[in-house]
Amino acid sequence: MSDEQTPIETMSFEAALAELEGIVQQLESGDVELEKSIAIYERGAALKAHCETKLREAELKVEKIVLDDNGRISTEDAGLA
Repeated sequence: MSDEQTPIETMSFEAALAELEGIVQQLESGDVELEKSIAIYERGAALKAHCETKLREAELKVEKIVLDDNGRISTEDAGLA
């Protein structure tokens, strides 16, 4: 992780998840000093929240494919909200 961090709110889901995975690896290794551990843990918590928000937004966009009485296929809101 570099000293110049990308603002979390501008990150894609994939970029945030990749950084979060890197943070988890760093913390699990036990090779990080306490103060840095606290700082990267805080960023990790923010990245987790960002990823959860992105997933909720994606769920709201999902559409359910349905077959009507006449055999026609249409889509409707999946009702995940």
